Amino acid sequence: MFHGVERTKNEQPVSVALAGAVRSNASALMALAAVPAAATDYPATADNVRLRPSVTYRRHFERPRWHKSRPVGRTLKRLVDIALSGLALLVAAPLFLMIAAMIKLTMGGPVIFGHARIGRNGQQFKCYKFRSMVPNGDEVLRRYLDEHPEAQREWVERQKLETDPRVTYFGRLLRRSSLDELPQFYNIFRGDMSCVGPRPIVEGELARYGDCAAEYLSVRPGLTGVWQVSGRSKISYEKRVELDAEYVRNWSLMRDVGILLRTIPAVLKHTDAA
Repeated sequence: MFHGVERTKNEQPVSVALAGAVRSNASALMALAAVPAAATDYPATADNVRLRPSVTYRRHFERPRWHKSRPVGRTLKRLVDIALSGLALLVAAPLFLMIAAMIKLTMGGPVIFGHARIGRNGQQFKCYKFRSMVPNGDEVLRRYLDEHPEAQREWVERQKLETDPRVTYFGRLLRRSSLDELPQFYNIFRGDMSCVGPRPIVEGELARYGDCAAEYLSVRPGLTGVWQVSGRSKISYEKRVELDAEYVRNWSLMRDVGILLRTIPAVLKHTDAA
């Protein structure tokens, strides 16, 4: 059964017909972002999108023109991802064991942390990392933001903190070296992610992509990408969205190779790897 999505403007619902199953606001935003501008004259956000279940539609929406000419995430890119991630998992296996042992010794509790992120076509997946935070991280963050208004502004703007109270000492070392992201090679191997692409985001961030949501949702999120090699700690969220969209529209395999090579010195610069 098909489901409908409607946008609201000035309290008046405006319906858009979709030919496909809409299971969440993420997929709703993806679909609405693909509707031609002539069909709607205002952007889709999480605030003005509502799902209308159990309604059947027969009209199809058009795909964005760039989607037809940029085969991001297809066979060649996927084969490279499988080869690189499989090799990384084999070579880094001893390092995985060492880090796991240190986490157990210094923090206790689970070694791997999985967080729900939005991937290709709006599908949710568990994005894996070595655990770098205290077990009650959400509670610690809420309390810290309540007590520090300047940190709350930073969190709203960037969705990250320069000084994160949830991160332990060993976890900070993992983050500064980007070793906490090694388990994402497993995400790449199984097809949730790609070696290069936009960084995976949570569903609440998708609205911030605005008209660029379709570009983000058309590809697999990446372990590294343009944002990471362009001084990630110094770039605003709006600029990050621009870089992600530009990458999708102008993708090439050689560009992926260039980003992978630039990732190594970027990681070695601790200020950009934080």
